[in-house]
Amino acid sequence: MPTIRPTSGVLGASVTDIDLSRPMDAADFATILRALGRFGVLCFPNQLLEPAALRDFSRRFGSIQTSLSGRFQDPQVPEVGILSNIVEDGKPIGLADAGQDWHTDMSYRDTMGFVNVLNAHKVPRRDGRVLGSTVFANMHAAYDALDPALKARLETATATHDFNKFWDMMVKRGTANRKPLTPEERAKRPPSVHRVFLTHPVTGRKVLYCNPGYAVQINELDEAESDRVLEALFEHQLQDRFLHTHQWTEGDLLIWDNIGTLHNAIPDYGPDEHRLMKRCQVMADKVFQPGFIQQALAA
Repeated sequence: MPTIRPTSGVLGASVTDIDLSRPMDAADFATILRALGRFGVLCFPNQLLEPAALRDFSRRFGSIQTSLSGRFQDPQVPEVGILSNIVEDGKPIGLADAGQDWHTDMSYRDTMGFVNVLNAHKVPRRDGRVLGSTVFANMHAAYDALDPALKARLETATATHDFNKFWDMMVKRGTANRKPLTPEERAKRPPSVHRVFLTHPVTGRKVLYCNPGYAVQINELDEAESDRVLEALFEHQLQDRFLHTHQWTEGDLLIWDNIGTLHNAIPDYGPDEHRLMKRCQVMADKVFQPGFIQQALAA
């Protein structure tokens, strides 16, 4: 049975006594799913997985989203993406600037993201100090601490999430030679609409589901008021009291809940300080199905 140890009072737990290269039984999956709801971010140390094993672990939680461009993915296991600043023979081997601002993966999809699974192969260091940490924000806690009047005002409100907002920001930043999306590529990622406050499928509690990376409009408000309220929500959810930082070690396998957290990858390392991660992005196509959570947790 996996051993769960909390790593902070905000988010995060370490999970040991399990080998993720082997198929999980129903009881182990229930333990991990329950811990994911409670702690939001789970670190499995010393779990350097082959791509097929990473894919198989990840898809227990739902379907895996593959790359829009078809680049930077494992040649044999395309569900596994490659995040890296390493250049070989003049060509980057992975996406170098993934996740480098506050966001929630796949909130721009009608079927939103559920979990992200990231496996650390190379971690940058400088003078013995680990670089490239990932910071998370707790959206259960952010909702709980929100002003009651604003909660009441936005109780049934919806927000539009647009993939192009984050992509265009990264193009302007120019850190990894991203190109503007073609009309055809934009058409493959149309905007989506979600409730500002969601009921989390695992915990049954409300979360604030409105992130700076993709949310562009609160649909029940006019543009000026929407901009004002979005700015207030973004400022609220990124207070220090909601934040948890994960400092990576080679072999860490990190899984986090995109419904209940935001995250931001810190780009504090240079091009010669190499980082290599392998990733699966899992959609919330199972967790909202009637009975899925109840059946999984009953094991």
